[in-house]
Amino acid sequence: MTQLLVDWGKGDRSALEKLTPLVYEELKRLAARYLRRERPDHTLQSTALVHEAWLRLIDQKQVHWQNRAQFFGIAAEMIRRILIDHARNRQAAKRGDGSLKLTLDEAMVAPESRDLDLVALDDALQDLAKFDPQQSRLVELRFFAGLSIEESAEVLEVSPATVKREWAAARAWLYRELCDRGQRA
Repeated sequence: MTQLLVDWGKGDRSALEKLTPLVYEELKRLAARYLRRERPDHTLQSTALVHEAWLRLIDQKQVHWQNRAQFFGIAAEMIRRILIDHARNRQAAKRGDGSLKLTLDEAMVAPESRDLDLVALDDALQDLAKFDPQQSRLVELRFFAGLSIEESAEVLEVSPATVKREWAAARAWLYRELCDRGQRA
């Protein structure tokens, strides 16, 4: 996959054709895993999420693809943007009537499953990024792309032990921040 990404980055269209089924299946798996945590009446389907992410990924002109980890790191960012855009559009359509809720994986903040306002999470992540961009990026990789500790370590180019420490700190900070904002975390 890494070689196909590099070849595609150099303009080889046949590499993109070979890469598409490999990447599509992985993105589908990530989207399905993420959307399983969504509220039952969520209107965005995993296929639509994958298609939108894939279209945004292949439209990247300034990226010099280096490896699988970099690709899925950027995919995590695309998935986050799509979900946040969807949440903001839904809230705008309802004129603020209720918040988009999703089930937050218990590994994110607390032992039991919780509801979370996705827009509030995005706002909190932007605040976190101001003083710790790596922790914000880690939450994006773990929560929005569903990457494992090891996959996240590869993307961030740090050890798995560092990812575990940063993940624990980011979860605690987000939990406190969302509670302070009056949101249920």
